[in-house]
Amino acid sequence: MLRTMFEWLSNALQSGPIIAISASFIWGVLSILLSPCHLASIPLIVGFIDEQGRISTKRTFLIATLFSSGILITIAAIGLITGLLGRMLGDIGPYGNYFVAIIFVIVGFHLLEIIPLPFFGKSGQPAFKRKGLLAGFILGLVFGIALGPCTFAYMAPMLGVAFKVASTQFFYGVTLLFVYGIGHCSVIIFAGTFTGVVQHYLNWNEQSRGAIILKKICGILVILGGIYLIWSA
Repeated sequence: MLRTMFEWLSNALQSGPIIAISASFIWGVLSILLSPCHLASIPLIVGFIDEQGRISTKRTFLIATLFSSGILITIAAIGLITGLLGRMLGDIGPYGNYFVAIIFVIVGFHLLEIIPLPFFGKSGQPAFKRKGLLAGFILGLVFGIALGPCTFAYMAPMLGVAFKVASTQFFYGVTLLFVYGIGHCSVIIFAGTFTGVVQHYLNWNEQSRGAIILKKICGILVILGGIYLIWSA
């Protein structure tokens, strides 16, 4: 069934503009939901936002957006560099996975309150509030390194169609890739923003029992994501 769905999406990308653009968005969403390494971004951003304490929904949206933007920027940079070097797009070798896996484990231990990270600061401190946006963006940049091979495996049909279209209709080809990026980011942004909505609805702050439990669960999932990266390297 999964193979049939991908075949349908590949064919849809070569259909009329409305169908192709819709397929690009759906493909972007599925690139998160169906990939184990991409799914690790969900507990990562949820745990990170949960650690921010009680902040506005607008700020959770901004943090999640910057995090996902950081991922896309790194993916684009890796694709460009590996392409210019004549390697398979996104192929950074096992060492890239090891590097990000170590970051995952460290962040996971931080969420479990085992390792303090000065850069993240302590929730409730003004400096930490200011660093939330920057830290989220940097976390996305680092996480994007691990997504090179995973992302380009899903993007291959997208890139093939987009490059083919761009040879005669440049802006249309760019639009297909842009919509794919929106679909890819939308899942992460929704997860991060929804975390903020839940916090406000339940009146949680960083000291609330529910928030602490959620953060620890996310910490465990992030560590498992790091272990998966090492295993798949």
